Parts: sequence; C-alpha cells; structure tokens
Amino acid sequence: MQTAEIRQRWLDFFAARGHTVVPSASLVSDDPSLLFTVAGMVPFVPYLTGVVPAPYDRATSVQKCIRTNDIEEVGKTPRHGTFFQMNGNFSFGDYFKEGAIQYAWELLTTPEADGGYGFDPADLWVTVYEDDDEAREIWRRVAGLPDDRIQGLGKDTNYWHTGQPGPAGPCSEIFFDRGPEYGADGGPATDDDRYVEIWNLVFMQYLIDDVRSKTDFRIVKELPKKNIDTGMGLERVAFIKQGVDNMYEIDQVRPVLDAAADLSGRRYGADHDDDVRMRVIADHIRSALMLMSDGVTPSNEGRGYILRRLLRRSIRAMRLLGVEGPTFERLFAASRDAMKAAYPEVAENYRQIEQLALGEEETFLRTLSAGTSILDQAVAKTKGTGSDLLAGDTAFLLHDTYGFPIELTLEMAEEAGLSVDRHAFDSLMADQRSRAKADAKSKKKVLADLSVYADLRARGETVFTGYTDLLTDSTVLGILVDGRPATKATQGQTAEVILAETSLYAESGGQAPDQGRIVGDGFDLEVLDVQKPVKGLISHTVKVTSGEVGVGVPATTVVDEHYRRGATQAHSGTHLVHAALRQVLGPNAHQSGSFNKAGYLRLDYGWNQALSTATRSEIEEIANDAVRDNLEVVTREMPIDEAKALGAMALFGEKYGDVVRVVDIGGPWSRELCAGTHVARSAEIGMINIIGESSVGASNRRVESLVGQDAFRRFAAERALVNELTSTLKTRPEQLVDRIGELVSSLKAAEKRIQQFEAKALNDRVPDLAGKAERLGDLLMVVQPVGALGSGDELRSLATAVRGRLGDAASVVALVGEVGGKPLAIAATSPAAREAGANAGSIAKAMAGALGGGGGGKPDLAQGGGNDLSAVPAALEAARSAITR
Repeated sequence: MQTAEIRQRWLDFFAARGHTVVPSASLVSDDPSLLFTVAGMVPFVPYLTGVVPAPYDRATSVQKCIRTNDIEEVGKTPRHGTFFQMNGNFSFGDYFKEGAIQYAWELLTTPEADGGYGFDPADLWVTVYEDDDEAREIWRRVAGLPDDRIQGLGKDTNYWHTGQPGPAGPCSEIFFDRGPEYGADGGPATDDDRYVEIWNLVFMQYLIDDVRSKTDFRIVKELPKKNIDTGMGLERVAFIKQGVDNMYEIDQVRPVLDAAADLSGRRYGADHDDDVRMRVIADHIRSALMLMSDGVTPSNEGRGYILRRLLRRSIRAMRLLGVEGPTFERLFAASRDAMKAAYPEVAENYRQIEQLALGEEETFLRTLSAGTSILDQAVAKTKGTGSDLLAGDTAFLLHDTYGFPIELTLEMAEEAGLSVDRHAFDSLMADQRSRAKADAKSKKKVLADLSVYADLRARGETVFTGYTDLLTDSTVLGILVDGRPATKATQGQTAEVILAETSLYAESGGQAPDQGRIVGDGFDLEVLDVQKPVKGLISHTVKVTSGEVGVGVPATTVVDEHYRRGATQAHSGTHLVHAALRQVLGPNAHQSGSFNKAGYLRLDYGWNQALSTATRSEIEEIANDAVRDNLEVVTREMPIDEAKALGAMALFGEKYGDVVRVVDIGGPWSRELCAGTHVARSAEIGMINIIGESSVGASNRRVESLVGQDAFRRFAAERALVNELTSTLKTRPEQLVDRIGELVSSLKAAEKRIQQFEAKALNDRVPDLAGKAERLGDLLMVVQPVGALGSGDELRSLATAVRGRLGDAASVVALVGEVGGKPLAIAATSPAAREAGANAGSIAKAMAGALGGGGGGKPDLAQGGGNDLSAVPAALEAARSAITR
C-alpha cells in the first residue's frame, strides 16, 4: 500500500464519520516557542487548551512535521526521521475514550478491500496508563483483546501534558508486532524494536497545575469538556504495509536512497556504514525539500540553521560515500518526484527550491575546499610539534567559520593519524551557546503565557478597523501587567491592553506595527508595540503616560497619521519593487521575505548573483515610473482559489487562510495576496530610492530602499555632497567622476614614489646596522633600537635585510622600533645560528615580555610587542640575555 494511499484512506475514513478535514499547516509553526511544527497536534493546541474556541467539534488532518532533536539517530534505527507525517483525529468536547478507541480499532483492522488498513488483530498490542481502568475495559470490550496484550505503563510513557499548567490526561498506544525475528517476546513493555508504536490516543480529561516534572504534578479536577488528540505515524504504517524494514525504504524516501547509491557506485545493503549514510541522505534531502517548500531558506540562525545543517550533513554523507562533486540536482529531483503526489506544492515551487539547494551546495563545496586547506595546515603544524592531538580551537574555527560539522573534522583528522581535542571543542561550543542564549534572552520580547489570552479570545476576534479609520472607539476587554491579568494599569506602568476593536495595525506580513496612542476619560497610553499573540486577538503593549486605565472602560485608538502614511508608502513601494524586479529579471526573482516601516523597505528575493549598476537603476526607474503613472490601488477579499485563478501571487512560504485579501496596483501588473495597509494610488508613494543590494545567503539577495520623504532627503543629501565636491575640486558635476579618478591616480602615484623613497632610506640603514654586529663566540648578533617606522612590515624587512647582509655566518638580529606609538620587537636567525641553538621565537618572546606584552613565532623569524616605549633598553637587554642563554 503506497504512502499516499494510506494518507487518503485516513482522511476518507474520518471525513465519512463527521470530521472536518483540515489541510496540513506549514512546517513553520505559529507557536512562538517552536521553530517548527513538531507534532500533528501543534496546529490544534489553541483549541485543545481552550485559548481559541474550536471552529468544529471533530477534525482530522495529515500534518507535516519536523523534529531534529534526535538527528544523530537518523539512519541507525528503523523509525527515526527528521521529517515525518502525523495522521491525527481530534475531538473538542465531542466523543471521548470509547469513540477514539472504536475508530482506531475499526480503521486498523477493517480489510483493505473495505477501505481499512487490514492489520491482523493478532499482530496488535496496546498500552494504557497503569491506573486507567476505564481505557483497559474499553479495549477488552471493543477489540476483544486479552489482558496480556493490554499492558499498563507509568506516567513517563503513558501520560500527556504540555509541561505547563493546563489540560492533561492518560494515553493509550497501539503497537505492531514485527515478529520474533526482530526481537524478544514480551510486548511493548520490553522497549524492543520488535514492537513498533503506530498510533497514540491521548485522552485530555484533567486540569493540572504545580508541574514539577513529566511525572510530578497535581491534578486539580476533571475538565468540563474532554478532548481527544490522536496521532498515527504515517511512515511507520507505510514501512509495515509495504513490507520493508524501515521508513527509509518506503516509496516516498527510497528513490533518494537509490539515487545516492547510484551516484556513489555503492550497493545498498552491502555495508552497514554505507547504508546508514544513504539513509541519512534520503531523510535529510526529503526534509530539506519540504522545509524549503514552506519558505525556509538556509542561514546561520534559527530555522535556516537547521535547514543548512540538514543540507551540509547530506553533502558530508555523500563525501563519505566517495562523491566529492555536486549531487543535489539529482537527489532533490528524486525527492520531488516521490513527494509531489501528496504535496503538489513541491513541484509548483521546485524552481525556487532547486535554486536554493544548488546555491547552498555550491557554497559549501567551496567552503569545504577552503576549510580543508586550513585543516591540512593545522595537521602539519600539529605533527611538526610531535603531537597527535589536533587543537580544539582549530576544530571550533572550522565549525564556526567554515561550517565544518565536527564529525567531518574528526574523520579527516583520523585519516591523517590524529585525534581531536574534543573536550576543548565542546567547551568552546558551550561558551558560544551560552553567549547566544544570553543574547537571545536580552533581545526576546516578553509576552504573556498564551493561556492568559483564552478568556479574552473566547469573546471573539478583535475587529481591525485600520484599513479605513485611524480613530476607533472601543472598549478595554482585558489588561495584562507582567504577563498576568490585572484590573487596571497606572501611570508609569507598561502593560498589554486588549480591545474589542482597534485601528492600530499589528505587526504581520512584513509590516511593522503602527505607532499611536490609546486615550480615554482620565488616561493616555503610548503604544509601544502591537502584536497578535494568538490567532484572531490583537494585543497592544502600552506605557501609561498619564492617569489610570481599567478593564471595561471606553477607549479610543489613535493611529499616528504621519507614521501610517509612511508605512503605507513603504508597503505599496515593496509591491512596486517586487513587480519591477520580476519584470527585469523574470519570474525566478520571487520574493522570499520582506520588511517595511515608515520611510524604509527591504525585500529578499531568489537570485544567485549581484545586480549590476545598470540593472539596479532599471529596476528603480520602473518602480518610479509606476509611482509617476498614479496607478489605482484596489483591495478585495475573496476565496484563495479564486485569487490564485486571477494570478495573485502567493508569496513563497507565506501562510494564508481560506479567504484572502488581494492587492492590485495597476491591475495585474502587481497583484499579490497581502493583509497590509496601502496607499490609494501609487503617486502617494512619492519616490523610491534603492540604497543597497546585497547577498543574504546562497541564491538569495536583498534590495533596500528609502521611500517618500526619506527617499527625497537621501537624494537631497547626495546633491549637497556633489555640490560640495564640485566646489572644492573646482569642476562641473558631469566631470566629477573623471576629476576624482585623476586625483586617485595622482595619489596612488605619489604613494608609490613615497614607498620607493622609504624603501631606499630603509635599505640605506642596513650597512650601518650590520656594521654594529657584535661577536659572541662563533655567533654574530645585532641588537639595536631603530626608532620610529611606518609599519611592522618595514621592521621585518629591515631585520631580514640585516640578516642577509651578514651572509652565511651564524647570526641573530634583534631590533626594536616604534610603530603607531607602540614598541615592536623583531628577531631573525640564520640557519647556522639555529643549528647552534638560537631560536627567534624565544628571543621575541623575551623582548615582548620586557615591553609589557607578548610575542613569539617561528625559529627563523618572530615578533612581539607591548605598550611601554620607555622599556626599549630593557627589551634589548632581554634579547642579549636570551641569545647568550
């Protein structure tokens, strides 16, 4: 049975039993505490916890999920995958334990010919929470299971809660017995790979608090409305129904594994280590494909970092299979073809996905080359010292700067006969994580726990009036101070205020929140931020500048008109720049992200090379032509399918509801799905001034622009600069570039002549310094101050020139000069001197110590420095002592 068929049978079964079929949510979770959707129930959490009223009594879905916490287990076990699909059925105060168990047993054991999965009841085991006698009895009655195939387990495995106060309850899991060839008898309690969990039924029936751990909490009471949340692992059922040994061999994954085998010339099944690598590649390529289809792009932080890690682990695994060239073109195409039946969007968006993947592969292959050179040098240096331990800071440099997975460094070091100081590496990584956590904590916006919004959201959605009104009369529904419900907020306090209606725009769709005030009888609130903490609810973070605001009082939202005008100019300007980009570069220049606020916009788009000056000017001119043409801006709401049929652009990776807002500027020329605020006609934008274009990752560029008055001010400032330059240089504006070019050429010529004079003057000092050589046995030594010099390079050149002047003799040159107001010491030794035991590194270190600093280097040439110019005589004496030692 193919995976797509297992998926469809699930949806058909529950749809026929009154469940609303809910499409999979994006892998990018709306939950601010999660990077990704990590479980099938995540999109339903607001309904299960009561924060948002459920729009249906029962629902079903097949949810895309990403989970990377056990990434090291991928390929080693039959069931660990970073991307997986979770079949779920949910009840919100409707059916409970008996209904959930009845549905599960019916679907599993109904013959395939009748629409079920056709499992033999003799192969199925269940577990229940050890104190849940009700569930045990239902399993006996509904499924006819004997007691020995219903195993009671503890809270650590069979009790669910979020880790926070709220709903909780026991769960019951269904397992498939793969047979004695896979392990010992004894059922799921043995925790053996023989028994594969395929379905988990969670019975949310209690309210808990005082949560101290997974197993230690207080049950407050039974919930008035009990919920059901179940999850079946689609890949697990697929590998059982398809008769293969693991999830990597199912129809949606195996084609990538086969492509990796073909590219490497190695046979799957011939070698255990190679098999693990092929499974890693198959899993990670599929995960990366699905992440990029939901708009995630490679980067060095957050979701993008996880994606980049998956891609780079895939490249590393191919390298370990002996393939050092590019492979993503074939691997991603294989995954696309395997997944497009279930997820057509991977084919629809494949051009952008492939562009991102190939760009990332090309970049990392170059990085591997550069990093390998660094590693080779470090290996040679380590062996040169007689050590067999590569420094941890080298491994960290390769990881942090060059993106080398530590496993790759370990492998390459082992090939060179070295081990890696893993303790030092881990310590540096821990320090970095601590700094990152501290930084994130300092920047993190503190919002209230989402559960506090439940009662407020239950009263309905916040009505946004800001598309048409800047002032709106409303009522204060709730106040939160320090994340807790409060009846009032007083002067000087910062609080969250929730209103029934608001004209203030909440940050979303790349548009920054409005600025403004909330006023009422006896109070004035400065609006600091506007957000949507839960779907349908708008929260205003405010500072009470005067008076006292209480729950239930009338209030009026006042949008800063000047700021809003700038914000609408910027957002509409973003649409114009996007349309201009696509007109000039073609449809592949697809927007991948944006941010706009009053006076400023930035737009990220898929492209793999920098824009030329001419192209950038052309895009800017097209956008400003659209401003000049005073195009009408029309906004409409319609079903998403109708909007797409009209050609409205659904931006790559963005999430939309069933009903969307379409913004047209000049008809179809710019037609996008957008919930932001916009001007009425394009001339109101005023002016667009592109101020920058840069790379923000492989195959991703960013264009930045000023808009409206800010754009004019930039042009005015540049005009003033041109006027000042033309006046100073006594030339006309159109001749300015040539005049500056002449000056630069003259300056370079003058600098070259000065360097020649300085080099001659330096060279003229060599005979005098060499003539001051002192003999110490068979050794000649020059230990002299040389005064102020232009650079450290001059001091090094002087020292090596003096050493050369002394010929083949055993000679040591130790000079101290002043560079940039600080003392700098150089030591140089000849081969004969080194044979006699002289070491420039030791001499430089001694001189630097006397100067109040540090130094060292190679035996033939070394340097050091300090801060104490008065210590130059002492440094020279330290050199003499080091030479004679």
